[in-house]
Amino acid sequence: MSLEAKLQHFHHYASNQNLPLEAISVGDEHRILWEMHYAPNAPRNIYSHTKGFTVTAVGLAISDGVLHLDDRLVDAFPDKLPEHPDPRLEKIQLKHLLCMSSGFGKALLMNNHRRPGVGAPDYERYMLSQPVLTEPGTEFCYSSADSILAGHMVERAVGKRMGEYLYERILAPMDMGWPLWEHDPQGHPNGGGGMYLTCTEMMKLGQLYLANGRWNGQQLLDPAWVREVSTPKFTFPKTDDPWSVGYGYQFWMSPYPNSYRADGAYGQISTILPESGLVVSIQCPENGNFERVKKALHEELLVQL
Repeated sequence: MSLEAKLQHFHHYASNQNLPLEAISVGDEHRILWEMHYAPNAPRNIYSHTKGFTVTAVGLAISDGVLHLDDRLVDAFPDKLPEHPDPRLEKIQLKHLLCMSSGFGKALLMNNHRRPGVGAPDYERYMLSQPVLTEPGTEFCYSSADSILAGHMVERAVGKRMGEYLYERILAPMDMGWPLWEHDPQGHPNGGGGMYLTCTEMMKLGQLYLANGRWNGQQLLDPAWVREVSTPKFTFPKTDDPWSVGYGYQFWMSPYPNSYRADGAYGQISTILPESGLVVSIQCPENGNFERVKKALHEELLVQL
């Protein structure tokens, strides 16, 4: 079956089953191959898919020689340390934040925390005052706070806001414009979520990684960093959830050969399929049953590619 036929099959299946989809886009390294919209084509909150942009900024700063995976959190924010910090705080390194193993041991600064004002106005001071419950680097615990801190470490290293840094190096060269993006009370872009993009704009990040960091003949991102982020740092025991495979640096591993994904709440997902030379992105509404979409996407499309 041709790629076009497989995609049409999924479209008809999604339509017949009334799946809660807003859009699906498929591309290779260079272009959009196919797209379908089930709602108006407008930028929407991509939630934790944003983390893929944060780790891209980290990779740029590492390539620039101003940031390193072994850099310690406490050294980045000496002015924000409490009088009596947790003894394990000094062990947290950038690499632990990137693979969700900071040791804080619970989900912090998530969507349902930030809106009521938890951590405001100073997320750095708030996080550095938290207890470190486990040895950094040893246990996976998904937390947007880890991504937010990683983004702030980028800003300290490069001397500018992460949005400006990404715009200059990634967003402008890839013709993505300046996205609407949630910022914290002190003006830092949220490294854990809150960027607004259309489905095809969102997919461009996957295309960049699929192409090992090249875009229109220009090397925007070090290929070694692409390999680093897509290498599992944690692998998970097999469950009934086919997507529960593992985690790299701000990207989830996927159950297809050498594949990984940027994954945002409610179904804002770009799956990178290096063996097939494709990226498949979807956007979904907050009020739908995403488990139905996930099952269909897995069984009716991704395993076929």
